[in-house]
Amino acid sequence: MSIDRRNFLKTLGVAGLTLAVGKGFGTENKQGEETEFQAMLYDSTMCVGCRGCEKACAKAHGLPEPLDELEVGVLRKTSEQRRNVINKFDTSAGEVYARNACMHCNEPACAAACLTQAMYKTKEGPVIWREDKCMGCRYCMVSCPFDVPKFEYHSANPRILKCDMCYDRIVKGEIPACAAACGDALIFGTRRELLAEARKRIVENPKDYIDHIYGEKEAGGTGVLFLSPAPYNEIGFKTGLQNTSYPELSKGFLYSVPSVFVLLPVLLLGIHEATKINRPKEEENE
Repeated sequence: MSIDRRNFLKTLGVAGLTLAVGKGFGTENKQGEETEFQAMLYDSTMCVGCRGCEKACAKAHGLPEPLDELEVGVLRKTSEQRRNVINKFDTSAGEVYARNACMHCNEPACAAACLTQAMYKTKEGPVIWREDKCMGCRYCMVSCPFDVPKFEYHSANPRILKCDMCYDRIVKGEIPACAAACGDALIFGTRRELLAEARKRIVENPKDYIDHIYGEKEAGGTGVLFLSPAPYNEIGFKTGLQNTSYPELSKGFLYSVPSVFVLLPVLLLGIHEATKINRPKEEENE
């Protein structure tokens, strides 16, 4: 999962240039071009816990089919073998199902923390991981406020794994596998359209919903939006997140701290890879 030696200097140069000009890592947009992010809306009032989304996700990505049962009080989490999970909760509004997967933040902390642009916010909206650019630092895991990226600790060639909103399908004009498998609870569209639909549902059925679209403002806004009949803290959601994006917190740091400290991990990786080839010869001489 590491960068090869040929790309080290290129990676170091890109990281240094980015810090010098003050641009964050993320979506590449042409000047003046408006971005219409693709997104998903999950309505927990319509979810029946069939887990068709989980099974479709597993099939689409070559993962084991989930066979464990849903139980109230047992929190199932995403992992290197589960990019999307459904949980069941006993709430003040009764039994409620809730989905957990990557939130695809508008300004993702994982992408901002990644010096090599391996974790990347695409212009279409999904946040993806690019193996050929990853140096294995796992800063993305530490920085994510939703604890989403997972690492293959038991693999000989470990990867960072998480939901990518089926980006390969989106660029072909198709919808994510989970949304295609779900009849009502999970829908796909532009973020603007889905926010309007969520607000409409709340206005038309105020007794069925908490008057809060989770993801509209949390962490600066996310590409996955939620509706719930119960308070979000009762269905496993983090409710203490700030409304501004987390990369905003680091802008002052990047301008004030010398670049050498930020680039040090990349530099050390390059030295390690560049000198590795000489070790067998040195050992033979000894």
